Amino acid sequence: MKKANTAAVPFLLFLVVFGISVMPTGAFAQAANAGSSAIAKQLGVIKTISGNTLTIRPEAGPEVAVSVAPNAKIARINPGSKDLAPIQLADLQVGDQVRVRGYASTDGKSLNGLEVIVITRAAVAAVGDQIRQDWQKRGLGGLVNSVDLSAGTVTISVTGFGGKKDVVVHTAKNTVIRRYSPDSVKFDDAKPGTLAEIHPGDQLRTRGERSADGLQLTAEEIVSGSFRNIAGTVNSTDASTNTINVQDLLTKKSLVVRITADSQLHKLPPEAAQRIAMRLKGSMPSGPSGSNSMPPSGSAQGGVRARNGAMAQGGAGTGGAARQGGAPDFQQMLNRMPAVTISDLHKGDAVLIVATEGTGEGGTAITLLSGVEPILRAAPSGSKAMMLTPWSLGGAPGGDATE
Repeated sequence: MKKANTAAVPFLLFLVVFGISVMPTGAFAQAANAGSSAIAKQLGVIKTISGNTLTIRPEAGPEVAVSVAPNAKIARINPGSKDLAPIQLADLQVGDQVRVRGYASTDGKSLNGLEVIVITRAAVAAVGDQIRQDWQKRGLGGLVNSVDLSAGTVTISVTGFGGKKDVVVHTAKNTVIRRYSPDSVKFDDAKPGTLAEIHPGDQLRTRGERSADGLQLTAEEIVSGSFRNIAGTVNSTDASTNTINVQDLLTKKSLVVRITADSQLHKLPPEAAQRIAMRLKGSMPSGPSGSNSMPPSGSAQGGVRARNGAMAQGGAGTGGAARQGGAPDFQQMLNRMPAVTISDLHKGDAVLIVATEGTGEGGTAITLLSGVEPILRAAPSGSKAMMLTPWSLGGAPGGDATE
């Protein structure tokens, strides 16, 4: 199966990166209700073009008919530049992403366009690369411990090879907060959210400026979600419906997990599985104190914190990027493990799965790892093995920052 797509960039986020002002959700309708003299902005994709009339399909809400005024400013943002390049109405194409500014009708169904800004797909891709690189430099993930709405903070627990620590994430009015959909495996499907939607036990990733001691982070962006971790054995597979039936070792229930084109399926090499199993059984020191409670090689209890904000360059001999001090980034290693398909899975195979909370019983697989028999033998109840499952928060871009 192919990797989750992280190339797409939500249009609102693109405009924020480029410093182009946007109207909050619902503001277009509010401006329309204020009368036809009100200036409104509309974001969306051009669905049709007829003369000087554009039909815009927004990310949410009904389509809007835009009548482009003869003296309207029409411009395009090109890749690698934040400057606007003037273009003509004839240069607009169906499928272009645009931000339109103008006078809204009283019913909110049309707009007299005074300005049309076009975002090329190449420019969107360029910004996607920029954002992924920034996640690698300044990203951090963990499991939510607590949320303080009055202080605007979220405390997350980050576990890695070197130990476990709590990091306080500070939000501000301009912090972009998004939430994964219940049955989505795509980062770019995350919807605008609020701090109040984040709860203890959720998985959270954020990027921003960290304090010198690494225990505080001022967030520019937060994405969170509630995900399901499954450690169990395959009962059966159904290629016709792209589902697998798994016996969950922790709950003792049989779960049906859906596989999509965005699900990541990999097989753990036997030697790697043995090393992890040895650590779970306590036959190898797991941290500075020699405790066996730490997960191996950068794995972790909470989904995204398996990556523990660490993606240093290098990693020779690990199959992936290495953390400071030589511990490998498990997510990077996972991406290099052999890919498998649903037809490669058989009854009795041991698997570790990260799935969406989903509308169904077992949700949709984000990541599935087979070849983990030694791990489940070392943790027959599945509880310790659960610590290893959530390597990635739904295909969020890039890695996490080096500590």
